Amino acid sequence: MSGSAHSTVLSGARVVLPTGTVANGRVIVDGDRIAGSAHEGARSVDLTGHWIVPGFVDMHNHGGGGASFTSGTAEDVLKGVRTHREHGTTTLVASTVTGDLDELARRAALLAELTQAGEIAGIHFEGPFINPCRKGAHKEDLLRDPDPAEVRKLIDAAHGAARMFTLATELPGGLDSVRLLAEHGVIAAIGHTDATYEQTRAAIDAGATVATHLFNAMPPLAHREPGPIAALLEDERITVELINDGTHLHPAALELAFHHAGAHRVALITDAMDAAGFGDGTYHLGPLEVEVKHGVARLVEGGSIAGSTLTLDTAFKRSVTLDKLPVESVVQAISANPAKLIGLYDEIGSLEPGKYADLVVLDAAFDVKGVMRRGEWIVSPPS
Repeated sequence: MSGSAHSTVLSGARVVLPTGTVANGRVIVDGDRIAGSAHEGARSVDLTGHWIVPGFVDMHNHGGGGASFTSGTAEDVLKGVRTHREHGTTTLVASTVTGDLDELARRAALLAELTQAGEIAGIHFEGPFINPCRKGAHKEDLLRDPDPAEVRKLIDAAHGAARMFTLATELPGGLDSVRLLAEHGVIAAIGHTDATYEQTRAAIDAGATVATHLFNAMPPLAHREPGPIAALLEDERITVELINDGTHLHPAALELAFHHAGAHRVALITDAMDAAGFGDGTYHLGPLEVEVKHGVARLVEGGSIAGSTLTLDTAFKRSVTLDKLPVESVVQAISANPAKLIGLYDEIGSLEPGKYADLVVLDAAFDVKGVMRRGEWIVSPPS
């Protein structure tokens, strides 16, 4: 069942649409698009007992399959992309890590070519404009204040492929950099920050719209100093990224975010590094050495969590089965919301006629049984 689907009717499954779930629904695929009606003679695939959901959209991902988006060749990047596609992520933004500015500009040029080729959906610059005291898995001596001129240099190096910058907006130049990003249609994300509640509100007013992995790499919520978490959760202009891997967040923190922000303001991400879909061992995240044990990635020096080994199918299953979130809410957070943020919702993020035929087939236990991207099966469903 590999190859182009051309004209195919996927029938019998529970289909999750923006309006809700349709039992015994069907999705019609014509070429690389979802169609409103089937051609005569269209082949039929019976998916009774399964779910069909939109392809997952990961807006924060550093690699997978043993390959890194932060270093290596274009083929290395494609290897990582293919790994995540097999786990249902049909659209992916490649994230960098802190490095020398010229090195990041060169990396951006390579990732821009892959964006233009349609293999990735753009670039997320995480670092170097972050706070040393919340650096996580970023090399401290390469960190710098967010200078708008340097931010502009990276935007230009990305040749239109820059989708998001993570900034510690409380640092000198932070608010001006947020304004610059907003003017250029690039997401300003607040993260790796030591900002106060008031400083975070100022950054939102300046144009920031995303919280980079909420709760992680920022001051904890406190009753007299609510810090960035309260400001990010309460503001309707902010979408909060969450890493639901069982390591980065306690289930109660995830529930708090979904309850307070609402499913329409959550984006489930992986923050994955090379080991995602690959296994334990020693890796590098940018210039730093990482050891992965039992699926948890930590810096060899210092022990900070260094990204994740998560794939979005695991995040989906965990959210529905362990966290008991409604399937429709998880679909919103894992597909529609990130698609809207990166400006691609007219093409992806929901199962609507005219959009790309990007979809995931899940069984009753929410395990992946099929992945289609642009009308072609990446993982063939049960025949």
